[in-house]
Amino acid sequence: MIIVLSGLPGTGKTTIGKAVAAKRSAAYIRVDEIEHALRQYSGFDGDIGAAGYAVAFAIASSNLKLGNPVVADSVNPVPESRQGWRRVAQAIEGESWLDVEVVCSDLEEHRRRVEERVADIEGFRLPTWSSVSSHDYVPWTEPRLIVDTSCLSTVDAVALIERQIEAVIEHRSATS
Repeated sequence: MIIVLSGLPGTGKTTIGKAVAAKRSAAYIRVDEIEHALRQYSGFDGDIGAAGYAVAFAIASSNLKLGNPVVADSVNPVPESRQGWRRVAQAIEGESWLDVEVVCSDLEEHRRRVEERVADIEGFRLPTWSSVSSHDYVPWTEPRLIVDTSCLSTVDAVALIERQIEAVIEHRSATS
């Protein structure tokens, strides 16, 4: 199974993603880390386009083929990136996915988080509140679990996601 965490920077995707990955003993794939490595080591300048997502999809596919669950952490600002994760799961017989949009509906809290963040990737330049608040982010039309971190602790958010994972697994078992 692939659990895809999407949302703007500073909403809590990474904190929640790492916790879910640890709980599930899942491979953890963070597009920020992949894009940062591509910029540092392969001569990409500025916007690297879809390259980071292409690498992430390949890593996710390899892990799913080995039977490893995957937690994917990325902004997924457009339908194409969201659909890419689904295609990865659909390409492997019997695999399923869970889309989770992580939001922080309290704008003051979201801004505080963005402005007070400390980079956990060496040399990574964190986005500013200006870049986050003006980020192109196409609204979702697909079904997904929405996790609002302005009113849920990390523990509660992980518990909510875990319940949804179990529901997906149960549904898959019932229809197999």
